[in-house]
Amino acid sequence: MENGEIPENAPEHCPGPQSETAGKSDSCEGCPNQEICATAPKGPDPDLVAIVERMATVKHKILVLSGKGGVGKSTFSAQLAFALAAMDFEVGLCLTLISVAPASQRCLVSKDERFTGSNLGVISIGFMIPNPDEAAIWRGPRKTELDFLVVDAPPGTSDEQITIVQSLEATGIDGAVIVTTPQQVSLIDVRKEVSFCKKVGVEVLGVVENMSGLSQPLSEFKFTRMTETGEQKDMTEWAMSYMRENAPEMLNLIACSEVFDASGGGAAKMCNDMGVPFLGKVPLDPQLCKAAKMEDHAFQMINAAGQVPLRSR
Repeated sequence: MENGEIPENAPEHCPGPQSETAGKSDSCEGCPNQEICATAPKGPDPDLVAIVERMATVKHKILVLSGKGGVGKSTFSAQLAFALAAMDFEVGLCLTLISVAPASQRCLVSKDERFTGSNLGVISIGFMIPNPDEAAIWRGPRKTELDFLVVDAPPGTSDEQITIVQSLEATGIDGAVIVTTPQQVSLIDVRKEVSFCKKVGVEVLGVVENMSGLSQPLSEFKFTRMTETGEQKDMTEWAMSYMRENAPEMLNLIACSEVFDASGGGAAKMCNDMGVPFLGKVPLDPQLCKAAKMEDHAFQMINAAGQVPLRSR
């Protein structure tokens, strides 16, 4: 996307963000971008040359996007980085504008800046401010020699996303993975995200339907029974004992249940309608929460559960 491109939500007679009257003309009144246009420097960003130079040794750049917050984008970004690192790739996870989206820092149990000798590194503006409650804006990614750079972008199609694309497009963006949840309120925003990618020339590598049901071993469930007084009585010990004695094979089952309404077809139908790849569904899994607390990753936990093994470092 060109730096001077007029935003989609601009008024009819927008002079353009690179105009000398940007943010100052009568037509700019009421525009949500007025302050940005009025204060932004005009002409090519002088940092672009440095960014291209520094990103030259990063082979693949993948954006992880979402139409709205709260869909698990940051968790997915962290686990994608872990998965690539488990395949012996050199991986970096860039947490852009951490003051807007601080979740990835917590997903990786990283509380401060420290040197890492492993093949998975994370950089966050949160490491560079003394008070974790302070807000900060950081322009431009920092890098090392990497096979993959996973960029956890802020949700929506805000000015932050436009800046990220503008900063990285000259370096060669491989594409974007868009994360959503099954319900329509999330898919509506994802459609806008897909349209955004098409307009700015970023290939949609695919859409992931996150939180697609709850998946948990039956042996880890808590069982209760409603009493006559309306209270819940814990029946877990009784249920486990009954299954061990009468149907021990049930303890190896994994129970699945729907959490969000996907009656509209979910992400799969949306992808079919918009002509973009559907990458699959990721259920809610308590193992992921356990992995985060243990400073580990979900693939280590999955391997321990006897499913598809992935070697971790």
